[in-house]
Amino acid sequence: MLTALEVVTTVVVGVMVGVEFSVAFVLNPILNGLPDDSSQLGRAHGGRMLGALMPFWYIGSLVLSAVWAVAGWHHPGTGLVVIAAALLIVSVIMSILLLVPINNRGRTWTPENRPADWKQQMNRWDRFHYLRVAVIIAAFALLVTART
Repeated sequence: MLTALEVVTTVVVGVMVGVEFSVAFVLNPILNGLPDDSSQLGRAHGGRMLGALMPFWYIGSLVLSAVWAVAGWHHPGTGLVVIAAALLIVSVIMSILLLVPINNRGRTWTPENRPADWKQQMNRWDRFHYLRVAVIIAAFALLVTART
């Protein structure tokens, strides 16, 4: 049973990392290359779509990691799982404090109502997102290492 939990947790976190990595290094650069109206509309739609999904994914990843740490407490690698869970906590806190407020504003914007500094706000979101991606990649790497 523990092995199944380890595999499911690793896959769930790994797919989350892949999605967030692609947002940072594929999707947003594509959107940034479009004309302003299209770029902003694409980011707003992405903010609505992923903003609805990602809280469950982040919290679910954290819960799975915590359950793995508790269930495997006396097994090798548990310390790595605990550190990974701590990093996932950091990613959730970063999301709530830094990224979600910007996303909540940006997902409501249209070309007619966006603020003059919308690009600066999106660039700020991107910088925080790069940092969050680094944190969840580290958590994923620890989970993979704990499995071996």
